Amino acid sequence: MKNITFNQKKTSTIALEFDELIPDEVYTWEKSDFDKYMVPIGNSRFPLSDYFDVEVEGSAESPAEVIMTLNGDLGRVKYIGSKMTDGHIVANSSVDLHCGAEMSGGSITINGNAESYVGREMTGGELEITGNVKEFCGASYIGDWRGMTGGIITVHGNAGKQLGECLTGGQIHVKGNCDILAGIHMSKGFIQIDGNVPRSPGGQMLNGDILINGTLAMFLEGFDQEEIVSNPTVSGKQFNGKYIKFTGDIIRNGKGSLWLNAEKNRHLL
Repeated sequence: MKNITFNQKKTSTIALEFDELIPDEVYTWEKSDFDKYMVPIGNSRFPLSDYFDVEVEGSAESPAEVIMTLNGDLGRVKYIGSKMTDGHIVANSSVDLHCGAEMSGGSITINGNAESYVGREMTGGELEITGNVKEFCGASYIGDWRGMTGGIITVHGNAGKQLGECLTGGQIHVKGNCDILAGIHMSKGFIQIDGNVPRSPGGQMLNGDILINGTLAMFLEGFDQEEIVSNPTVSGKQFNGKYIKFTGDIIRNGKGSLWLNAEKNRHLL
């Protein structure tokens, strides 16, 4: 096993781009390789050693045997774990945009909050955020129609707008509250929200499952109530209690399922 530890020396007002510093690329690197590496910042490159002191312990024969630990204020470090296929990354603070974007394997743990587009278009792997995420978690990028297609995202805090936009696979679990338009345009996959949602989950969805354990304040008219189900199994997971099952979005002839905790959503019966 190879442990690569990044200890921050100073921050930058312009975001550092870490998309090249993933286990796939650095599993053979030694400290001297990091010391001479030039990190992208804006339209230029600067020595990584100006910003981080990198410690390397052990060896690895593949990216799977790498643990990268990032320490410091990472609020201006973006693309952490972008396009990684294996290995493990632990970020011990909040992070900037596009963390875990297009990742296909391995795991990322963010011990803090994440900016927008965390897990964008990911196809596999596991991404865990102990704090909150902003807009477009697990979503598509601007102008694209396909978002997350596989993998697992777990958010222990709250999520911003358009969670799982254009979701076509994988699972997203938000343990806190979620803002508007969760699962908009989704065609497959599973979104679980344990907290409250203000309005409009599942807009224009074609398929997949959205389950809300909290209160939905405003319902989207494009869903028909099907039945009340006790202890349902949704996307292979068992849930205890009664849930109202809705199907939609009928404006697109959608067959998606919206499951609402019946006790918390009596106002919709």
